[in-house]
Amino acid sequence: MHPKLFAFCLAASLLPAAVPDVIKVDTGQVKGSVSNGVATFKGIPFAAPPVGALRWQAPQTAPHWKGVRDAQEFGARCMQANIYNDMIFRDKGPSEDCLYLNVWTPAASAKARLPVMVWIYGGGFAAGAASEPRQDGENLAKKGVVVVSMSYRLGVFGFFSNAELAKESGHNSSGNYGLLDQAAALKWVHRNIAGFGGDPGKVTIFGESAGSFSVSAQMASPLAQGLFQRAIGESGAFFSTVLSQKPLAESEEADAKFAESIGAHSLADLRAKPAAELLDAAGKQNGIRFAPNIDGYFLAQSVREIYAGGKQSHVPLLAGWNHDEGGYGSIFGKDPPTAANFVAYAHKHFGDRADEFLKLYPADSDEQAKRSAQDLAGDQFIAFSTWKWIEMQGATGNSTVYRYEFDDAPPGGDSPSRGAYHSAEIEFVFGALASKNLPWRPEDKALSDLMSTYWSNFAKNGDPNGAGLPQWPAYSSQANYPVMHLDAVSHAAPDDHRQRYEFLDRK
Repeated sequence: MHPKLFAFCLAASLLPAAVPDVIKVDTGQVKGSVSNGVATFKGIPFAAPPVGALRWQAPQTAPHWKGVRDAQEFGARCMQANIYNDMIFRDKGPSEDCLYLNVWTPAASAKARLPVMVWIYGGGFAAGAASEPRQDGENLAKKGVVVVSMSYRLGVFGFFSNAELAKESGHNSSGNYGLLDQAAALKWVHRNIAGFGGDPGKVTIFGESAGSFSVSAQMASPLAQGLFQRAIGESGAFFSTVLSQKPLAESEEADAKFAESIGAHSLADLRAKPAAELLDAAGKQNGIRFAPNIDGYFLAQSVREIYAGGKQSHVPLLAGWNHDEGGYGSIFGKDPPTAANFVAYAHKHFGDRADEFLKLYPADSDEQAKRSAQDLAGDQFIAFSTWKWIEMQGATGNSTVYRYEFDDAPPGGDSPSRGAYHSAEIEFVFGALASKNLPWRPEDKALSDLMSTYWSNFAKNGDPNGAGLPQWPAYSSQANYPVMHLDAVSHAAPDDHRQRYEFLDRK
């Protein structure tokens, strides 16, 4: 053989095998696309369309298909209104027929047995989809993990309770269909991910906001135990009054009034309603009207009670929140953001504990009062519940816990930066800064690379640490409750706000 030809053949033999673009799953074959060494499969059904008689039923088995199904476009997002202006979707629009998932795999073959990361999007259980560019899995997959994202039913379609539904269920429960969808997607992963080069015995669930609340709930539910081995929560958990879970009887009573208000006097009437009409009626309710409840099946008790009893999944947990989760306006309302008004707020809401409160949230100047109000808003909204989750998993979960705070303030572009606001970390985790047209700085790109490495390391080993990375110590009282601060210069430091959360915990 000619030396140059031999050298070419040798070099070719050292390249990774071609990433397969046709995979067999338990319901048929799917054909994806390959780009930059990652094979992507979009819009794979993981359950039957929840329409007609299947509206408000637990997810059913997806139908089989013949031939090869094209998997190069996202499935429809679940029914929702236009609620959040920062959500950009790449699917064709909302539909009740929405139980689809996506897979990004860098595996060269089914024998790779790579760790799997299953993403659960946020959106207050009322909005969100797996097609958002900031949640694209391609770059994260390049870290050596298989990434999966799924859709789940939202709002009235995902969390409506009804006595007739409870009788129909076979286990006397109703509601939580969105959480059951998530569990069904995890079961699909368990059955099928090996074909994509993933390891069904090394699955990490991770999510943000309502997705993080969902992670805390999946850890609590007996239906999901054994389907994942690690968990990551970004901003939120079911451990406070935010998205508090109603008992089944209470949610059924409230939802019966909703049904009567739209002229639906039976389950048949409700299922006969067009989806758009239901969505419009639900949108006129106050606040987040339809959300997870204590249904007696997916959740036999509140999430907090389950953790208190140590009955949750005993898996490593990585969790935290962002520096600027809330806004001071939610504390001051229509009042000017002054120190005097913040002191008045303290006395009104905390009574004889006001002096202690003001030591933790000081108001010696108007500017300091604004910052304290912003901290309080973030604590009440997200930080406290996530802190309590971390504390309880550490106490009863027999697992290693890692805690972070995301401190990077993304550039604002044409407007001032909003600080490290709620959801700002998503594109950093996914290595998807390019999904937003902002003047990203070198330090932002470096932080995104660091975070996606930490997250994928955790998926691989249950430990975010790795060679050349700032050391991230496990969270413990012996180490003074260390927090990894994720910023231009990431570093671990003892928790300097613990007294705030302990104060709020004594309410």
